[in-house]
Amino acid sequence: MNILDIIEKKRDKKELTKEEIQYFVNGYVKEEIADYQMSALVMAIYLNGMTKKEITDLTIEMANSGEILDLSRLGKIIVDKHSTGGVGDKVSICLLPLVASLGVPVAKMSGRGLGFTGGTVDKMQSIPGYKTDIDINSFVENVENIGISMISQTMNLAPADKKLYALRDSISCVESIPLIASSIMSKKIASGAEKIVLDVTVGNGAFMKNIDDAKKLANEMIEIGKLANRETVCVLTNMDEPLGYAVGNNLEVIEAISFLKGIMPEDLKQVVLELGSYMIKLSGICADLEENKRKILENINNGKAFNKFVEMVKNQNGDISYLENIEKFEKAKYIEPIIAQNDGYIHEINAEEVGKVACNLGAGRVKKEDSIDYTVGIVFNKKVADKVKNGDILGYIHANDLERLKIAKEKMKDIIVIENSVKEQTKTIFGICK
Repeated sequence: MNILDIIEKKRDKKELTKEEIQYFVNGYVKEEIADYQMSALVMAIYLNGMTKKEITDLTIEMANSGEILDLSRLGKIIVDKHSTGGVGDKVSICLLPLVASLGVPVAKMSGRGLGFTGGTVDKMQSIPGYKTDIDINSFVENVENIGISMISQTMNLAPADKKLYALRDSISCVESIPLIASSIMSKKIASGAEKIVLDVTVGNGAFMKNIDDAKKLANEMIEIGKLANRETVCVLTNMDEPLGYAVGNNLEVIEAISFLKGIMPEDLKQVVLELGSYMIKLSGICADLEENKRKILENINNGKAFNKFVEMVKNQNGDISYLENIEKFEKAKYIEPIIAQNDGYIHEINAEEVGKVACNLGAGRVKKEDSIDYTVGIVFNKKVADKVKNGDILGYIHANDLERLKIAKEKMKDIIVIENSVKEQTKTIFGICK
């Protein structure tokens, strides 16, 4: 067996065997297969696709290319949640303490932001003192003791996926449904999940720009889940505009804290309730989705969700006084209003462009080694379909650099589109695939 034969086979639209997939995954991780050869194979996969069996075999091999986290000692069903990425996506910070407060164990390894999409780890690190980099034993002990831990990905999980993702990015082969599906599911399997709830975002601020591609991606991941014995549910959510109102690291944490105290933007509330109800169902606690949503709202109203968040932050050395008094969070040097230029209705707030503006302000990374400014970003006052008047404040730009602030203000004039005609609100939840 050799890599040239495998490239030729996939070039000619033939199905690869499990052994051939195992060969190129292991060979690439061990650096026995060169980048230029793997690039040819990835391009062939991108152009010709993969069968369901191929995608599942690729997922399993990538999951097994490194360590596998064993969470069996917790003695409960482990349900993991993952988002395919977006702008203003603070769902994990709102949702996971909530479901933990209802008895669902949360062992969450999260990533950092790159480009216009934010990372949960960066957001959590904006809480002074909070440790995301802890060893695996402490991580599992935290889940045993208080039911929740949220950390950065510290294990050598799915190293084949890390290498393949970097390669795909460098040759413009990121947006391939078989490769995205196997990438996400390999990490979920390696991180010890028995059941998986996926937030598949759809729109200009997401990988999947339209509903048909999102459904294809969701169905591929569900099929992988079935063949890998991992029950998987995908919730298709709207990412045409930023989720909630805040975009930026500590700005999103502040919004999440307010959410857990009962101040819930409607779109964020819908996503949290939908994902949470399925997490509770898959955990075996309660099969009634509407009852699960009621329980979630009850634990917001009675303070149990917020208290669980405080408990987790304290347990990982975070300064909980910031949670109790959000005014303590460091603020950007310049906070400038975004002013409506005319009367009308907001027709568009392009999520991807907002993410790029926030990234340029310093809230995100262009390269992995870039540092993050936790204080900068954008906080909106309005959502798509809202009626506005000339001179209304649509939101605020938080910046620490005057030149970047100037650029952001100019860009926001084009990003927020106001027209005379009434704009109907779009759905937040597009559908469920399971």
